[in-house]
Amino acid sequence: MIMNRLALKQTAAALGAVFALAGPATAEDIVWARYGDIDSLDPHRATSTLSLQVWSLMYDTLLAMDAEGNPVPHFAKSWTANDAGTEYTFNLEGGVMCHDGTPLDANDVKYTIDAAFDETTPSLTKGSWGPITAAEVIDPLTIKLTLESPFVAMIPFLADSFSSIICDTNGEGFGTTTAIGSGPWKLVSWTKGDRLVFEKNADYTNFGKLADNPGAPYEDGLIITVVPEPQARYAALTTGEVHIAEPPFDDVPAIKDSGELDIIVAENTGQNVFWEFAVHRPPFNDVRARLAVAHATDAATAISLIYGDLSIPENCPISRGVFGNDQDFCAQYRPAYDPEKSKELLAELGYSMDKPLETALLVWTGGNRQKLGEVFQAQLAEVGIKATIEIMDIGSLNARVRQENENTEGTTGSMDMMTWSWYDPDILYALWHTPGAYRGYTSPELDAILDETRVLTDPDARKAKVQEAMKYLLENAIHVPLYTPGWEWVFAVRPEVEGFKVAPFVYPIFSDIKIGG
Repeated sequence: MIMNRLALKQTAAALGAVFALAGPATAEDIVWARYGDIDSLDPHRATSTLSLQVWSLMYDTLLAMDAEGNPVPHFAKSWTANDAGTEYTFNLEGGVMCHDGTPLDANDVKYTIDAAFDETTPSLTKGSWGPITAAEVIDPLTIKLTLESPFVAMIPFLADSFSSIICDTNGEGFGTTTAIGSGPWKLVSWTKGDRLVFEKNADYTNFGKLADNPGAPYEDGLIITVVPEPQARYAALTTGEVHIAEPPFDDVPAIKDSGELDIIVAENTGQNVFWEFAVHRPPFNDVRARLAVAHATDAATAISLIYGDLSIPENCPISRGVFGNDQDFCAQYRPAYDPEKSKELLAELGYSMDKPLETALLVWTGGNRQKLGEVFQAQLAEVGIKATIEIMDIGSLNARVRQENENTEGTTGSMDMMTWSWYDPDILYALWHTPGAYRGYTSPELDAILDETRVLTDPDARKAKVQEAMKYLLENAIHVPLYTPGWEWVFAVRPEVEGFKVAPFVYPIFSDIKIGG
């Protein structure tokens, strides 16, 4: 239920004091409040959506995505490939400038790729760049990439912010206090845990990104502020301290009915929430224990109870809108909700209502996920699985999942409600190909399947191989899909804000925004 007016005023007053201490926004600043902060200004050092969204504002990419999520020209105005798919030559736009006034050219692209493959500190997404063996500057506006073997996922990757082009003039402090890109917004400052402040890049030209505006942003500044509490974000929206924010999920229907704010729900998010398990110790080293959890989980009922129509069940290990997703195909292999089958499997393992299977259930903060976790906890308890919920931020969750996978001792299990967003089925390679994103389940058989998903150039053949990989993951209850989208990308927007939109894979666009009186 929406807060009453007195509570709103009190919350807004408290929040206003915080904004005053941090420095007020100017009339020309767009203010966006989010539940969390970025991890790094360096695109090689993080994997969260919170970080990706910021990089998309600061940096350019070789390619961009159209409204359907397909790669299109951007900084690279054209490209060619040899017949073997092992050499790509990109022709670049001229006259593009980094925020420090130096030209953005092929040398910066090479600098970025070399940094991604640095032997000491490689990019966290090094594998998603593909088997690049050389980045050769042909001339300032031409760069050639050589690959050890074909890699069909490289082109869509070059349209994503993970491949953001880092200007080679970046030096000491890059990623933590400074960052030089060429995107529509220049970094002014980052106060970790509090706010990011940007000014518009007056020299910006948009060649392919999803913005109607072909040039610099209309407004002078952009502030991205961290406001973890949903009701505080809503209060700031009502007073005008904030222009755009994720509202409290529970209040979305009432906000819609009131008509005071516009509600925009991100589509084609690529986000997939799923169960995964620590498989190198009991009980989840046995497929029957994993299947027991899958059969005990009624995802449709749980998400309807917590999210209403803001999220939908997902049958596949990749999300709707991503190449290869086929709900009917995946439904054949995803373990269906069947509590009795779950009890049978648990009994085979020696568990019962009197002797429950015990496991930690790791959940990350925000988006009503704690409430959702409690619903799942109750469902698991009905079949004899005692799950202890542990709530933590996403960075801590990622570290904890890897720690649990590397722990081979003990008999108390660990499972987590993980969320990943990706634009291509190559996410399955990143997650489950040896050594795995979190050092979890891997196998030579699965590796061989995933290797083929990267080299098959015929779309039908690749789709068949992607579906073979999904069948393997589902039948072995390695990746148990729950729902999509994965977190709270519902935006409440004040009425004076015109032109706000969200591109595929949850990239808000601010260049088109005009703030009325």
